[in-house]
Amino acid sequence: MSTITRTSRPAEAPPGRTVGPAVRRRASSSTLLSKGVVNGLLIFAAFYTLMPVSWLLFAATKNNRDLFGTSGFALGDFNLFTNLHRVFTFNDGIYLRWFGNSILYSVIGSAASTFLCIATGYAFDKYDFKGKEKLFGLVLGGVLVPTTVIQLPMYLLATKAGIVNTYWALLLPALVNPFGVYLARVFSEGYVPGEVLEAARVDGAGELRTFAGISLPMLAPGFMTIFLFSFTSSWNNFFGALVMLNDDKLYPVNLGLFMWNSVTQQQPEYYSLVITGSLVAVVPLILAFICLQRFWRSGLTAGAVK
Repeated sequence: MSTITRTSRPAEAPPGRTVGPAVRRRASSSTLLSKGVVNGLLIFAAFYTLMPVSWLLFAATKNNRDLFGTSGFALGDFNLFTNLHRVFTFNDGIYLRWFGNSILYSVIGSAASTFLCIATGYAFDKYDFKGKEKLFGLVLGGVLVPTTVIQLPMYLLATKAGIVNTYWALLLPALVNPFGVYLARVFSEGYVPGEVLEAARVDGAGELRTFAGISLPMLAPGFMTIFLFSFTSSWNNFFGALVMLNDDKLYPVNLGLFMWNSVTQQQPEYYSLVITGSLVAVVPLILAFICLQRFWRSGLTAGAVK
């Protein structure tokens, strides 16, 4: 009778008994299958993401003849350094001016915008005032408004203020970042304990000193995470620059490349300039994510564990 019971209910072996080989094989196969599916999806996503950049890298090494006479991922005569020299010296080095403008718009504008977001999110989290949640809901409503929809009103405001076709036409709108305010409040809740602030107040520290000396260093991962989001958005801000700027010396690099690309049908020699310039324009984004990854990787888990 005991033999029949054990053979009919193999899954209910006493605790501590070794699982049978068949069960281990099924569990191992299921684990391998799930890992294979996940790894396969990740490889496909990586290939899909890196393929355009890979094509850009191959194309930037070719001259105009090889660019149209060979396939996209085939190597021709190596002309990368020649193409880079042409890009940096063409039209008295206008590309370097555009590149510097993009650095100015993205670094200065994003740093100022991130600081404002951190200060605003910190205030929403740590202070109580009348209508706080309603005001915060109004800020979140700004996330739902596409930036292209507000470009025309922003242009009219900039015209009234007299800042059209100046650096301020892109720097001032970049200060407004509703999503950054939301993230800053989340980071403040996860990284800045209220007990620390109370201890600072007991020691006689003022609110500004507490924020600058205690809270802001604690919010460094959140600061870098919001900065990277803002930096990427500002670096890729094409439509805003197209609406606000007319002087080519104020163009960011993406708008300048667009203007070069617009004449490629009439002057095919611009193709190599556009492709090589596009490759150079990708480098700052890659460097920013590589150099600051330890901050944004930790910042993305803010509030996940209490």
